[in-house]
Amino acid sequence: MVGRGTRTICVDDLQKVTPSATENKDHFVIVDAVGVTKSKKSETRSLERKPTVSMKELMMNVALGDKSEDTLTSLANRISRLDKQMTDKEHKEFKKNVGTSARDLANNLLNAFDEDVIAEKAKSLIMSDAPTQQDLEKAQKELLNEATKPFYNPDNRNFIENIRRSHDQVIDTVNLDSVVYAGFDSQREENADKVITTFREFIEENKDEIIALRIIYNENYKDRPIVIEQLKSLYEKLKKKNITVERLWDCYYIKFTNKVKRGTVAQLTDLISIIRFEIGATDELTSFADRVNANFKEWTFRKNAGYSQFTEEQMEWLRLIKDHIISSLSILDEDLDYTPFDHKGGLLGFYEAFGDNYKNILNEMNVELVV
Repeated sequence: MVGRGTRTICVDDLQKVTPSATENKDHFVIVDAVGVTKSKKSETRSLERKPTVSMKELMMNVALGDKSEDTLTSLANRISRLDKQMTDKEHKEFKKNVGTSARDLANNLLNAFDEDVIAEKAKSLIMSDAPTQQDLEKAQKELLNEATKPFYNPDNRNFIENIRRSHDQVIDTVNLDSVVYAGFDSQREENADKVITTFREFIEENKDEIIALRIIYNENYKDRPIVIEQLKSLYEKLKKKNITVERLWDCYYIKFTNKVKRGTVAQLTDLISIIRFEIGATDELTSFADRVNANFKEWTFRKNAGYSQFTEEQMEWLRLIKDHIISSLSILDEDLDYTPFDHKGGLLGFYEAFGDNYKNILNEMNVELVV
């Protein structure tokens, strides 16, 4: 469980399990209720040493000469978290304005208190493998000066603070909302019409890209990884019009209740389902995951009805592959060497489970599960 908690994950993958997520995963919380009343509890020392001090205050304290381990470690923790939240564009702007990347800036602050780094720095300064305590102190002083130098510039501090604010989530527990009116929203159909009309205009504006997606999606599964990248680009354009997959799904449900299946909708691939429904390629709007799951059930039933049946180990592999197809449209040989397949032996483990028939299995699943 701890291993899963420490895994990094991008916002697209995080939204598959937490639809409300808007940023990359930047932290995790462990709740251990086993024997909670029977043993003494203690908190491990984290990088965050000053949780009540704002990032702006930490940077100002550094600019005023505070080089204590608690201050710099806490600041490194905040910058490291910000590094995971920033977009590619913000990363480039950060390096251009501050002179270094956010990751390097955080690492420099931490390295100033790393005994190994300090020792290596001292050795390089005196050109000897036996630095004295005085040499170590001098090396640490240089590392501290180098790590804190960017914060002396007020423009750098303002730039970092502005980026932090853009990703800040404010939770108001004091001014609680109260229900003013509860009743039927008479304008919901009108609002749904507006969203769907905007979406139709969006499809018309980007019809060349969408037609290309349809050709690749319908004809050649090996090109589908390209589709995911194009789909991400298309979705970013759509979100600039303040339209998300979830909002679209709700609007279509309001207008076409009998034709739209409600359920968990947060996959990027669900945008394909909506486009196919809008252009008339399908009569019912069903999430991509539901369609793949239904096809998987039917396909495995047919395969098991023959002379040979899948073993439980093989079914575990097939379920993992099915989940991968739900998020990525297809599965390729090289995908089996990555998470979550690597813990089962990767491509070699899959070959051992299915033998020489492994390629046929992959090809069949790519075709049968997305029809």
